[in-house]
Amino acid sequence: MTRLYIIRHGRPAVVWGGADEDPGLDAQGEAQAVAAARTLLALPEGARPSRVASSPLRRCRETAQPLADALGVELEIVPEVGEIPTPAGLSPPDRPAWLRAAFGGRWSAIVGDLDYDAWRRAVTAAVAARPRTAIFSHFVAINAALSVIEGRDEVIGFRPDHASITTLEIEGGGLRVVSRGREASTGVL
Repeated sequence: MTRLYIIRHGRPAVVWGGADEDPGLDAQGEAQAVAAARTLLALPEGARPSRVASSPLRRCRETAQPLADALGVELEIVPEVGEIPTPAGLSPPDRPAWLRAAFGGRWSAIVGDLDYDAWRRAVTAAVAARPRTAIFSHFVAINAALSVIEGRDEVIGFRPDHASITTLEIEGGGLRVVSRGREASTGVL
């Protein structure tokens, strides 16, 4: 039984669709990052992560850093667990509307220039390749992995709150959800 954890980043300084396309954390997000690190460090020795990985985006790196520092390990950057790619030619102000449309549907029906079903499988493969790792990622990427693991096609089946920790287990060559993290009481915005 090998566990791994996928954690949504802490609260960013600005929401998506804002002027800053790669915001860091606000003060609450920084506190959430420290709290997530404490929670993971308090796990029993055999269940505690020994590695830390992150999406390349700043809000994830900043959420992951307190745990990496506490464990004395290098933060591994994993592009595959980054944000869902925006279709080419879609301007940043149009991204929120595109995401809202995608959120209400199925992976197989997302409009764009990418095979989003293949993207979600790549997210899941990147997660599965990192046993005993705490992986800091994003709302949609976490949903991508869980949808593959649970055999669902809905884009949104889980609303992970900021710094929410979902526990996965590698079992028989695949992944199994042990427990979902805390869900947000409000929407993504």
